[in-house]
Amino acid sequence: MVGSGLAVGLLSADNPRDTAIAWGFVAGQFALLAVILLLPSGGQWTLPTWLATSARWLQWIGIGLLILAVVNLGRSLTPLPSPVPHGELRTGGLYRLVRHPIYTAIMALTVGTALRSGNAATALATATLVAWFMLKARWEENQLRARYPGYGGYAARTPRFVPFWPTGRRPR
Repeated sequence: MVGSGLAVGLLSADNPRDTAIAWGFVAGQFALLAVILLLPSGGQWTLPTWLATSARWLQWIGIGLLILAVVNLGRSLTPLPSPVPHGELRTGGLYRLVRHPIYTAIMALTVGTALRSGNAATALATATLVAWFMLKARWEENQLRARYPGYGGYAARTPRFVPFWPTGRRPR
């Protein structure tokens, strides 16, 4: 059955160990997102109007980038940080600017949320999510490098999260 094979490819990695690690990254990410989005606002700080407005824009930019990044990824989209069997290396659109635009978008959204929250716990959870994405991206990049021969060159010339950030990498 082609449909069930496709679903298995979207929901599993190349082996049981990698599948467990991949789902662990996804579970951790969603737990942190739930904390960030569900914690109540605090009164620990008040932003000046210009910063509150900037934080709101950062949230909207994050939402817009998230939608564009998902569309750009197309058939290669999977909830897991491992390539799908039928996928292809995407290096155009937002993927021309950063290797992980979905993570960039979520980080923009959550940083804006944390700034506006006035809650230190939300800010801490957001910092933890950024660190989590750094670990997740490194693991994912090893998977992508193994699947796509051109990934090393792409990674050497394309920043991980921030457009135009120097990569300082040599192709592997």
